[in-house]
Order: sequence, then structure tokens, then C-alpha cells
Amino acid sequence: MTRKMWFAAALLLAPGIALAQQPPDFSKVEIKVSKVSGNIYMLQGAGGNIAASLGDDGILIVDTEYSPLADKIQAALKGIGITDKPVRFVIDTHYHSDHSDGNAAWGARGATIISNENLRKRLEDGSAIGNGPGGAINLKQPAQPKAALPIITFDDGITLHLNGEEIRVMHFAAAHTDGDAVIYFSKNDVVHMGDEFVRYGFPFVDVNAGGSVQGMIAACEKVAATVPADAKVIPGHGEIASMDDLREYTKMMKDTLAVVQKAMANHETLDQMKSEKILAPWQRYSGAFVSADAWIETIYNSPKGK
Repeated sequence: MTRKMWFAAALLLAPGIALAQQPPDFSKVEIKVSKVSGNIYMLQGAGGNIAASLGDDGILIVDTEYSPLADKIQAALKGIGITDKPVRFVIDTHYHSDHSDGNAAWGARGATIISNENLRKRLEDGSAIGNGPGGAINLKQPAQPKAALPIITFDDGITLHLNGEEIRVMHFAAAHTDGDAVIYFSKNDVVHMGDEFVRYGFPFVDVNAGGSVQGMIAACEKVAATVPADAKVIPGHGEIASMDDLREYTKMMKDTLAVVQKAMANHETLDQMKSEKILAPWQRYSGAFVSADAWIETIYNSPKGK
């Protein structure tokens, strides 16, 4: 990765801490493994959360973090003790490098990479990352090498039958990005939300890449209406959650959207909204990555915001 790519990666992998000017020291990264349910595990390292299904049919992982961590991730998967079989499938939840940079490493090891069509296009062509024109968050993600590109793509969704369960992959357009996927492990009642749901505070919505706040809300509401109430939730970042956590997060997005839209209807400018601190009741969600001001910008710039 180039220096520019590392800088973008640092922004996306480390919400809530100061942005790194140097490439991360992956030699110091440890992979934390948590059992979620049955043969479904969550792995955490230096990027977005990875879900793993392990069994006699091999291993499927959701998201890949970073290529330099592939050996550590493979060792962690082997250490679980369920199977010595390789990773057969990779499903990308979205194109951001903290979730997809490892694609090239796993593709080189023979894994079949699967994604939404829009996600593949953004990996292949490169994309602007940001919360809209003039927003505080704006970066470039360069085009990725051929080995990192998904070789199976879908439009609305796809279903895999692996390790004794139906794994449903659902596409949500105009949400976190325009190429998002949410993955539901039906037998184990586990859902990986990608960055539709995060636990570091206000979410990042990539407006520059076709995302919208309204689409994020719609995705979360559909998942809540589709999967069982006792399902376990793997967020894009943060610890394992419940459906109640997902509903609380969705309510926060809806409530803050309503407040900003009301101010917009009253013809308030962005500067006025920020100076008035209209999101003060939700200050606990404000972080170094997505501050309250950046969240106001995101709602303002969201395609349906106006």
C-alpha cells in the first residue's frame, strides 16, 4: 500500500483515536477471537470485524481487514480447533480498505471473493471517500489490484449453503455506501451488519460513494424486522451486540435526522446548526472520527437530506 493508502486506512480503522501519519505496525497487532454462536466466530485485529463460519465444508469469512494480517488471521482460525480446511469464501460488506484490503491475500490463497456489483466497481476503479461536498471527512481510495477483486457479484442478494446452514447475503443500496451487504447466518441466528451498525458513536456514511443516512436507517430497520429478536449482532466495529442495541442505534439516527431536517426546514445554515449545538443531547455519540459537527454535515449532505 502507498503512504496515501495507509493514511486512508488509518482514518477508517481507528475511529475514536488520533489519525496515524505512519503505516500501522502490523507486527504488534493481535487477533482477538470471540465465539458468537455455534460455529460462528468474530475476529478483531486492526480493521473492521471479521465473521467466520467454520466446519466440514471449509471456512467462510466476512471481510478481510488488511493483507499484512492474513497469516495472523489464518493462525487464529486454525487455533479455534474446528477445522484445518482453508478459507474457501470471502464476502465483502463494503469496499473501504479496513474491511477489504486483505482481499488480495485471500484471493492469492485460493478463496473465492463475493460482493455486490457496485462494491467490485469501486475496488476496481477507486473511489472518493467522504461525508459529502465540503464535509470534514474526504479521502481517496485508489484502484485495487486484480487479485483483490470479487469474482462473483450479485445485485439484490445471494445465498450460500455451507457448513450445514443457509447464509443469506442481502444488499442495501444507498446506505453506508452503494455496495453494502449484510450477512445472516440463519441456523446460528447471527447477523454481520458491516458498517451499517457500528459501536464507536455516530456512524460514518460515505455520501461520496452513494451512501445516505436514510438508507442506513432503512437497512437497520429491515434487518430488525427480518431476523429473530434474539439474534446476535456483529457490528462493523465494536463488540458483539444484541438486536436491542441495533434498535437503540437506529433510533439515534432517526432522532438526529429529524432534528437536523427541522433546522434545515427553518433555513438554518450548517454553521448555525453547529454553533447552536443542536445535537447536544446525543453528545455521547460524538467522537474523534465522526464528531457531532461531522454528523450534522453528513445529514445535510445526504442525498435525501434536502
